[in-house]
Amino acid sequence: MYELIRRCALAILKAPGEPHPPMGNPASLKVFNAGRNYYRLRIFRWALVQILALIGILFWTAFLIDVEAAARTQAAERTKQPAATEQATTEPARAPTDSKKRFESWQKRLQQNLRAAARNNKGKRYKWWAGFKQTFVEIALLLPSGAFALIVGLKLISFLLYLVQLPFTYAVRRLDYEMRWYMVTDRSLRLRHGVWKISEATMSFANIQQVAVSQGPLQRLLGLADVKVKSAGGGGGGHYDHGDVEMHTGLFHCVTNAAEIRDLILDRLRQFREAGLGDPDEKVSSNIQAASVTTLGLISPDALSAARELATEAQRLRASFLP
Repeated sequence: MYELIRRCALAILKAPGEPHPPMGNPASLKVFNAGRNYYRLRIFRWALVQILALIGILFWTAFLIDVEAAARTQAAERTKQPAATEQATTEPARAPTDSKKRFESWQKRLQQNLRAAARNNKGKRYKWWAGFKQTFVEIALLLPSGAFALIVGLKLISFLLYLVQLPFTYAVRRLDYEMRWYMVTDRSLRLRHGVWKISEATMSFANIQQVAVSQGPLQRLLGLADVKVKSAGGGGGGHYDHGDVEMHTGLFHCVTNAAEIRDLILDRLRQFREAGLGDPDEKVSSNIQAASVTTLGLISPDALSAARELATEAQRLRASFLP
């Protein structure tokens, strides 16, 4: 069942598959993923939100049913009031002729009912609840007769929408865990995460300046940690100021082997620098220089000697003009 929902979610979101390994020796590729407890934590948060949403739907459903029953009861009681009560007033009660008068009449009746509810519930613990409920009852009494049927229909639609979103939101939470890729080679690393919004960063060891491990209280409890890789002028997520150099950060989020990842990156960074390797542009430049030297081997010794003499004479002329 999940595989079908997963394929549908990937098709709807147009999410890409596994990223290509970054630049480097394919044999040196190491792939890391977020810890299993990170997935359990996300599912726990998702389940908590769904339970609270279900409680809210059930509460408001029961509350509106109670309000409807109370409104029907009070409407029946008000229609049975004796006509003498109305005639005892100085001016006969007349139906309001416009919306403003109807609103004023409803507001006055609401205040009277709330004061009566407060008197009846004086000294009781939950007197505020009676006033809250009576407010909705008074609003319900002003609604047309077909309004309650519309409210019941809205309650059914909201419950159906709740049921429909359950598998889809669960699949998104699980995909967010499964589609976290952390790739490391001997020359660079690539980080990708996200389902709704996909973020991908590639960082070369030529630019990496710092590798740090951080761990919050909840992560420490679950055995998780973050590995932050900061580079100067490279690609990444957030930006930090380290002196006058702008720092870019790549994040291995909620991994279980943070120390292993840190040591691997530091070891490969050391090997990278000891080997004197640089960026791809520098490698291309060095290849061009090597090709130029190889081409010089095809030139005759006499031409090469004449070129050297010209170069020496040029250096002398340049030195004579310099102060």
